[in-house]
Amino acid sequence: MAGKRRAAERTRAAHAGEPYAAVRRALAEALREEGSGGTVPQAPGEAAERVSAERGPLR
Repeated sequence: MAGKRRAAERTRAAHAGEPYAAVRRALAEALREEGSGGTVPQAPGEAAERVSAERGPLR
């Protein structure tokens, strides 16, 4: 569970407000890096939708 949380937090910090497809790819990569690929198929998509809808960081 901690790996999934780290992957989601990392993705949110780096990709908030970006298009859904980009966020989903980044989240999938982060989950693989954390060794947390075994999620319910809908979960990464739902998380990517939330991150995509967030306001992006000020750059």
